[in-house]
Amino acid sequence: MTLVEKASKLATEHHAGQVDKSGRPYTEHLAHVASGMLTEEERAVAWLHDSVEDTDITPQDLHEAGFPSSVIEAVEAMTHSPNQSYEEYIQAVAKNPIAQKVKIVDITHNMDLSRLSHVTEVDLARRRRYESALETLKQ
Repeated sequence: MTLVEKASKLATEHHAGQVDKSGRPYTEHLAHVASGMLTEEERAVAWLHDSVEDTDITPQDLHEAGFPSSVIEAVEAMTHSPNQSYEEYIQAVAKNPIAQKVKIVDITHNMDLSRLSHVTEVDLARRRRYESALETLKQ
């Protein structure tokens, strides 16, 4: 099993039943982000980027599953901890080259308001926050 196959299998199992803001299966978002990556490591991180934050997966689980430290470190960088402001989180993501690439595609996909059946002020505010984050990540 390749690194990407292992990551997609793990993410699919642990994100089962979750949906994105448009009501679509969350794994569709993960697949979309992964499709924008160039390397095996980047694609693996794309599949796993929300796993530690949004499922019961831990970095130790990723280690025990045989993922390389570069993948685990990028996933950890993409994990927004409760004691971090959003700006601190984006700064941390920007310090890891793999996490930075994945986050740019992640945010770009999340900013696509055409995926929503109804756009609210909350959605517009989130988009503005994402636009600011993209500026930081692309520096």
